[in-house]
Amino acid sequence: MARDGFPVRCPVCRHEQAYAPPAFPCACGAPVVPPVAHGVVPTPVTERTWADDWVTVRCGSCGRAADWPRPELGCACGAVLRIPVLPEGSGPGPGRGPAPRAGRGHGATPEPEPGGGHEVVPGVGLGLTPEGGPGAAPGQGQGPEPGVFRPVPVGSARDAVTTAALYLRWLGYADVGVADAGRDGRPPSGARLIARGVVAHVEPSARPASLRDLECAWLTALTREALCVCFALCDFTPAARGRALELAVPLFRIPLSGVPQALNEAARAFASRGR
Repeated sequence: MARDGFPVRCPVCRHEQAYAPPAFPCACGAPVVPPVAHGVVPTPVTERTWADDWVTVRCGSCGRAADWPRPELGCACGAVLRIPVLPEGSGPGPGRGPAPRAGRGHGATPEPEPGGGHEVVPGVGLGLTPEGGPGAAPGQGQGPEPGVFRPVPVGSARDAVTTAALYLRWLGYADVGVADAGRDGRPPSGARLIARGVVAHVEPSARPASLRDLECAWLTALTREALCVCFALCDFTPAARGRALELAVPLFRIPLSGVPQALNEAARAFASRGR
């Protein structure tokens, strides 16, 4: 095994290279590494679904399960390889030993969609359980994690949605999930995240979030008696900014650094809650 990873052979061109899975920041502060299935042949990505792009990983320090981007590796031949991972629950956790070094991965046997088979809304970019899992909103015993927000650099639309979900979790919304299309409808564009007490719209594309995006999210939040928050990778149109001021909707821009930036007073107040 290479010092900086383990060998992965491309099934398309047979080229072999070293691969080390990424580490993601758990809400408790510990690094979380997807338990890759050593010895299992990677699968070339020919078609993307949001369920296949995400994997549930349990933190070895606090036992919290969360959804993270499934490991991938780019080959020099142009193929993108999906690295197989062990099923959720087979990785390390409190009271468990180290994860097995080999086993059935996603490339060998399909694993359940994150959240136990709930629908993942196509096109939103976040394979989280609709309506979230068990958790508490701020003021119900679980406030923001201490310390600074640990960002994930943004290099894609999916990263932008991940950043919004991580930020909400860091602020204490532990049950962040994808909105249920059957109850809440689908947003005009982008992603809609739901947690107890909050509805968040995320525009992860290069276009500014529109007035319609904001108003649809605000109406959804109103029906749920929740707070509306909006994130955008690019910016918001002047009309959307103006309506956000009228409705006191927090607006955040997601820069490539991965640290959301408050764009109005409502966002600054939202970000400071519970700290």
